[in-house]
Amino acid sequence: MENIKELIVKAAKILVKSKYAVCITGAGISAESGIPTFRGRDGLWRRFRVEDLATPEAFHRNPNLVWEWYRWRMHLVYSAKPNSGHLALVDLERMGILRCIVTQNVDGLHTIAGSKCVVELHGSIRRGRCVECNFKVVFDAPPEVVPPKCPKCGGLLRPDVVWFGEAIPSDALNKAMQLFSKADVALVIGTSGVVYPAGYFPHIVKEKGGAVIEVNIDESAITPIADVFIRGRAGEILPKIVEKIRLI
Repeated sequence: MENIKELIVKAAKILVKSKYAVCITGAGISAESGIPTFRGRDGLWRRFRVEDLATPEAFHRNPNLVWEWYRWRMHLVYSAKPNSGHLALVDLERMGILRCIVTQNVDGLHTIAGSKCVVELHGSIRRGRCVECNFKVVFDAPPEVVPPKCPKCGGLLRPDVVWFGEAIPSDALNKAMQLFSKADVALVIGTSGVVYPAGYFPHIVKEKGGAVIEVNIDESAITPIADVFIRGRAGEILPKIVEKIRLI
């Protein structure tokens, strides 16, 4: 059984040799910045009913309730800061090793950390989208009045995120598919791997003979195909991988 130090060296060597490494991140990396996950032990879906808060039907039924919940989440997100895991991914990109991050997170922390190539599969909680004219608004802070109105047509704004029962925007999905189709290494960080299509992306790399490196506090649906699985927090493990790469 390899210890964590050996696994970190192994991951670093794989990344150094890679020609096109792509990363998929989930709620685990943002949990270290104080943003609750959805499916963990204390996940949001254990405390709230998804059908009441994160579906088009819920918004149609009670936009005030949905917005009150999202405003609470926005306060958490807007007060959060990128952690050392986010910053390590910025370092990998600057080294020319990591080509892009595909994230399931809606908090925008990868971009704030300094990552240049970020594909937001599930949208952004920092934006609103008009249900009438599709106009998008970037929020500098959580809206004071809910539900907020569209400055263009006066219609209701909804959070610009992908809800249950909705399709991922085609431009984000196509970009993500292109990236993982090119990749020879998939770096998987803090995702359960149970939400598709994101859970399928590492399989695309594996099926082409590429390597899968996973960093997670628990085993996931991706772990069985991982060439390297490092159990731990992204904020602790990723900087050590970067440090080891600098020594290679």
